[in-house]
Amino acid sequence: MLDVAPRTVQSVTGASVQLAELTRDFGPVRAVDSLSLDVDAGRFLALLGPSGSGKTTALHLIAGLLAPTSGSIRIGGVACEDVPADRRNVGIVFQNYALFPHLTVAQNLAFPLEMRGVPRPEITQRVTDVLRLVDLEGMEERRPRQLSGGQQQRVALARVLIYRPQVVLMDEPLGALDRNLRQQMQLEIKRLHEELGLTIVYVTHDQSEALAMADQIAVIDHGRIVQSGPPRQLYDRPVSQFVATFLGEANLLPGTISSVDAASGVAYARFLPGLGSTGTLAGGLRVGTPVTVVVRPEDMLVSPAPNGTEGWTARVAATAFAGDAFRIQLTDGQGRRLLAKMPVTTAAPPAVGSEVVIGWPDHRATFVVDVHSKAHAEVN
Repeated sequence: MLDVAPRTVQSVTGASVQLAELTRDFGPVRAVDSLSLDVDAGRFLALLGPSGSGKTTALHLIAGLLAPTSGSIRIGGVACEDVPADRRNVGIVFQNYALFPHLTVAQNLAFPLEMRGVPRPEITQRVTDVLRLVDLEGMEERRPRQLSGGQQQRVALARVLIYRPQVVLMDEPLGALDRNLRQQMQLEIKRLHEELGLTIVYVTHDQSEALAMADQIAVIDHGRIVQSGPPRQLYDRPVSQFVATFLGEANLLPGTISSVDAASGVAYARFLPGLGSTGTLAGGLRVGTPVTVVVRPEDMLVSPAPNGTEGWTARVAATAFAGDAFRIQLTDGQGRRLLAKMPVTTAAPPAVGSEVVIGWPDHRATFVVDVHSKAHAEVN
């Protein structure tokens, strides 16, 4: 059990970060494309996207390791596009830890303070405080090779925290750790964020990591933010197929808006003859608008299909026990492959080869349109 009680260290207040029309070109390649984003002071933002999406480039622009081609960066309300990296009061934690192998833990931690001319007595006290903060007391004289991967990651984090930056940038810092240790460090970083009031911008391609840690997620693709907001909002109400499938698993059913009740704002989308889903309008959709109905696997309802059953039926193609759920692979009459998750409290999953009736509660589905369209509607 992690100790989440407040520690006796100096409180750190984070600074806001604003990016406006930020662009960075590498020759003919545009890595970051007119990216705009506001991060309030003290927030934990996850920049989530696939490899090559521009998220690390955006992080390096905030840090001052790269200069923007155009656009502006403000930290704490102060423009800093022309401010050198060492004057931005920003710390960065890399995936490879970047510890000095020939220095002890205490010497690694003291280094950034020595470069800033901090008096020796204060350095000694800060090293003691930050080791207590990251639960590494008693390891001052060890060298990096004598530490586990998780301990090395804590030293790397402590080396940033020791000079009290207002903004901490993290570039996939847990990627080299095994699953259990990664989950432990997720809780540790989240605790430090809440305890110190830091502003954290955290780059990751791992959607479960972003959902577990951040209070705001910005999904980035081809250098642009495609959706941002609280984790639950993005998971439950994605605005595109890309967001729906990148931020978790999803069943995608192509449909068409077949009726609209303007008075109540309710629309109906048909995805199979006689079958569809209702939803409230959020983007002024009209009859005939093609949409995709998005349903998360855990929201799929699966029940036995007695002989002669009418409705949407499917056949069970495979089942698997996943620890926290049964994963049920389904194939419907049109050859469409679907995924359902059933709780482990279920007595037994349906047998492979059996026929089942499938569906979902209307309020647990979402309508999305093509990623290039701004209009979308959400089932409510």
